[in-house]
Amino acid sequence: MAKRVDGLDWRSVCPISSALDVVGDKWSLLIIRDLLIHGSRTYSEFLAAPEGISTNILAARLDLLTCLKLVERVNPDASPRNNAFKLTESGAALRPALDGLGRWAQQHLAEFHTDIVRFS
Repeated sequence: MAKRVDGLDWRSVCPISSALDVVGDKWSLLIIRDLLIHGSRTYSEFLAAPEGISTNILAARLDLLTCLKLVERVNPDASPRNNAFKLTESGAALRPALDGLGRWAQQHLAEFHTDIVRFS
């Protein structure tokens, strides 16, 4: 029996489907991207990202990613808004997947998105 996670319904037993249940929305991957790049981010720093995440979506995604042990608070005793978040080992293990998506986008989307930045 699957372990219940608030705000998450597993659609199937397929590993790809299950991964997409967790990181298939654009916000979760962007939070993970920012933590891969910067090491840690505060709630305000996430809100300042150019993609423009709303506060309610950010709070929900951070709660989900924390519950799934992909991110954790730098200081567990501080409030979420006055705290920084960092990746766990499990969250950092997503780096190859994000690197692959970035390389794929650079190679296959540059023709359509001419302002796309060089992925490194």
